[in-house]
Amino acid sequence: MEKKLDPQHLDMVSFARDAISLKGEGHLADWLRLADERYGDVLPAGPVVWHLQGRSVPQPDGVDQIWLDLKASVNLPMQCQRCLSPVLETVEAERSFRFVADEATAAAMDDEAEEDILVISRDFDALALVEDELILSLPLVPLHEVCPETVPMSAVDPEFEVAAERPNPFGVLAGLKTGTSK
Repeated sequence: MEKKLDPQHLDMVSFARDAISLKGEGHLADWLRLADERYGDVLPAGPVVWHLQGRSVPQPDGVDQIWLDLKASVNLPMQCQRCLSPVLETVEAERSFRFVADEATAAAMDDEAEEDILVISRDFDALALVEDELILSLPLVPLHEVCPETVPMSAVDPEFEVAAERPNPFGVLAGLKTGTSK
């Protein structure tokens, strides 16, 4: 009988050593921090789709490197920063993580390593990592390619222009000025 793996409680050593692959999808409501980024209820959010792949990379010293490859995506309603109406953004994350033995090793390698370094765990919550990566992949400025409504692109106020055309009340005082005083 095959053991069912829980992506919220992975033994990363065996997951990588056995090159296990997990995938799934869930409702946005189950991802509370990500769901907080949702704007309005007009556009439906898509499911959070994720794929995890463990891998072990042999090293000359005999100690294999433990890796996790992550891919995730969601269609998330956000607020267009141009017209302020809802826009459906496709948010995608794709990253690889290398696992090391402890925090000290991770801290020492973090500055020099190109890849992301995490501390190995026998009870690793990969779904929390999926959510973190999707949040980090959110667009800084969500925008429609073409907004559904025409957005005024100038800040001209017609009343301001009318006020500028009125005579200056202090202009009368300038006319009263006669000669120079000594």
